[in-house]
Parts: sequence; structure tokens; C-alpha cells
Amino acid sequence: MDIGTGTGSGGARRGRLDEAVEELCGAVFPSLRRRDQRERGRQYVRGLITVEGRKSIRNMAHQTGGGGPAEEQALHHFIAGSTWEWQPIRAALTRYLTGAAPLNAWVVQPMAIPRGGEHSVGVGNRFDPYQGQMFQGQQAFGTWFTSGGVATPVGWRMHREGDPDESYESCALAGVAEIARSAGGGVRPVVLDVPDIATRATVSRFAQARVPLVARVGAGARMVPVDARRSGSGAVPMTARDVLQSVRGLRAPLEWVDPDRPGARRSSLVAGVRVLFAGREMLLFGEWTDARRQPVQAWVTDLTRAAPAALLRMTKETGRVSRAAGTSLGRVGLRDFTGRSPAGWHRHVTLASVAHAALWQSGALTPPPTTPPATPTTRPTPRPRCPSPC
Repeated sequence: MDIGTGTGSGGARRGRLDEAVEELCGAVFPSLRRRDQRERGRQYVRGLITVEGRKSIRNMAHQTGGGGPAEEQALHHFIAGSTWEWQPIRAALTRYLTGAAPLNAWVVQPMAIPRGGEHSVGVGNRFDPYQGQMFQGQQAFGTWFTSGGVATPVGWRMHREGDPDESYESCALAGVAEIARSAGGGVRPVVLDVPDIATRATVSRFAQARVPLVARVGAGARMVPVDARRSGSGAVPMTARDVLQSVRGLRAPLEWVDPDRPGARRSSLVAGVRVLFAGREMLLFGEWTDARRQPVQAWVTDLTRAAPAALLRMTKETGRVSRAAGTSLGRVGLRDFTGRSPAGWHRHVTLASVAHAALWQSGALTPPPTTPPATPTTRPTPRPRCPSPC
């Protein structure tokens, strides 16, 4: 069941990947008490990496095992019918990554999974906040570990359509809260790269959990500058765009590494100002790519004493995550689980996260080259999303 052997640079790369898989599986599978479960876990991770195309259980059983009906059934039972818990594996993966490279920030991003039919868990009419449109399929949220050049998912949460106790916002928050509690090593900021998620409820929940928050807001989000409120001269709510434009004289230049071009550096302008937002005093900071135009992005954070430049660099981790996600979704089959078992889905994406981490660690997850734009790119602001749940 070796990932591959050979000579030359290709053989060396396969050897590094094989070593990374063995090291990671040895580190994250101790919670699987039975030896046969640990072996099945290795087999599944290897299958996610080596199988070309769709990572179905049948294809993986054929590639990494005997390929007969018994082998396929055993692998299917391991994912969909077994009783092993995925949370300890996610926690162990997080601890392993933290030991290898200090955590910079958690990044939470949605993952749309287009899918038709009624034979998969969580399928329904969904809203994609990035594209600003409805689609048929599943909506999940990934919690990504970011540190230096590393960006790998460690936790997942699927939005349960029609559940009155789980809104769009609470689903995204629950996923990061689960993994942050198990990580250890101190509290790190959470970057919420989810349009319009910075609501009063969201801000309050993070404050209660004492987890620092950096959340993207729309240009039209309304808030009151703290200085205006204290002076009594202008306690009228303003849009985030207007507040930032009012302090554009404080903008400072900032260089940052472009996630689309490893090693390439880009420049922006950044400024920040304290505001009253969602019932709390927070820091609003924005990015300009052209001094003559409006800010291209706006963020709020409860890290009110942090330098806006350091905060803006932190938000650039979202680009690294988007790049990694776009490169690896097909490579490790994060979207390929089919079935009605929520537990099966969680086990699949957990092992896909282990496979993703092995690819990163071995240097095998190299993004394809792209032609850089003349100026730093930003996502277009999507149309307002539908009320939660969609």
C-alpha cells in the first residue's frame, strides 16, 4: 500500500509524501483503539491522495486494497457504519500542526458543495455567500489552520437545512469553537471571511468565549466613530465606507505577500479607527489599493490595540486559504462524499483534512502558476444573502 516508489525526483517526491502520510497517521490516529481501524484510516488517507478523479469508496478500495466487494464493504463500514469519533482526530491534527509551526490565525470560510438528488446528507436549496446566488447542494464551513506558508483545514461543520436552532451564523461559529477549544497552546484570533456575518449575535458570542475576532463587513455596515460619540458632535451612524473615507488622511503604506504568487509582494494602504459596532467598541480597518478610490475591503475586530497593518496582513491568510482550497478540493476529495450519514460525512472530511496536511507537509500540494493581476485582487462584494437559515 505504498503511495509510490521510483527513481529520480519523482521517486523522491513520492517518498517524501509516503513519509508524511505515515508520520501524520501515526500522530493523529492513536484515538482509534483497534489496529484494524488505524490501518483502515491509513488506507483511506492514501486512497484520497492516490486515486485519480472522484474519491469514491469503490475507487479507493480498488486502488489501495483488493478491490473486491468485501474490501469495498469494509471500507464503507469504516466510514459510514463504524463508531469511531472524528473529534479526537481533528484535535490531534491541530496539535501536530501547532507543534510543527506556531498557529497564526484560524480562518473560517464557507464551502459550497453543488449536488443534486436526495441521497446525500444536507442537500437542499442553498445560498453561496461568495457567489451571491442560490444553488442546489450542501453548505459547509471549514476551519483552517494558518501559519507561515501552511494553510490546511482541521475542522468542519455542515449547515443543517431547516434546523430552527442552527442559523447560518451559529453553524459557522460552532465549527471554529469546537476546534479552538481542543487546540491548546493559547488563544489565537479567528478570521471570519464570511460576508455579512459580523452581527451583534456573532460579536457577542465571540466576546463571551474570549476568542479574538476579525470579521469582514460590507461597505454599507453601519457604525458610529468612537471619537464622534465621545465628543457629542456626531453620534449618527455612518457606513463603514464613509467612516474609513473620513480617516483616509491616516492611511499608511503596507507591503504583503501575494498568495497567488509565492514570494511576490504587493502594496496597499491601510487605516483604522475605533467605532461602536454591534453594541461594542471595536476597531474598523480598511484596505485601499488605489489612493484615489474607495476602500476595497473593510474589517472589524475586538483587537482594538492592534496595529491596522498587522491586522491587514492577518486577513491576507484568507487568500492563502482560498488558494489552498481551490487547489486541493479535487486533490483530496473534500466534496466527494455521498450518502445520508452525517457521521460518515464528518469522518470523510476529517480524513481528507489529514490527506491535505500530508500533501502540504511533503511539498506535493503545489498550486498551478497563474498570471498575476496588475493590482491586488479582492472578491467582489456579493449581493445580500438570504435570511438565516437560507
